[in-house]
Amino acid sequence: MADRDWKSFDLDQEIRAQRMSGRPYREFLRVPELSCGIYSLPAGSKDMQAPHDEDEVYYVVSGRARMEVDGEQRAIGPGSILYVRATSEHSFFEIEEELTLLVFFASGG
Repeated sequence: MADRDWKSFDLDQEIRAQRMSGRPYREFLRVPELSCGIYSLPAGSKDMQAPHDEDEVYYVVSGRARMEVDGEQRAIGPGSILYVRATSEHSFFEIEEELTLLVFFASGG
């Protein structure tokens, strides 16, 4: 396998880079079939996402909140893994602690 066929990332470094960017979302990988990024929301903030055209998976690295997807709600925290189908209405709310998520988008975001 050639070097260009794989990449390695350090989660702590990617989280630091996202925080230093000053933006809530920072993508660190984009290939035709997949994109990955770090999404962070401060405690008490409002998630302003709109539905996406791609399926996505969230992995909660840290923080606690609630998530609503198409009207269904549930509590989330470190270690939660969330799948959201493309075009589904979804948002994080009641963010109790800074929420840091590892996000995977199907088909490159």
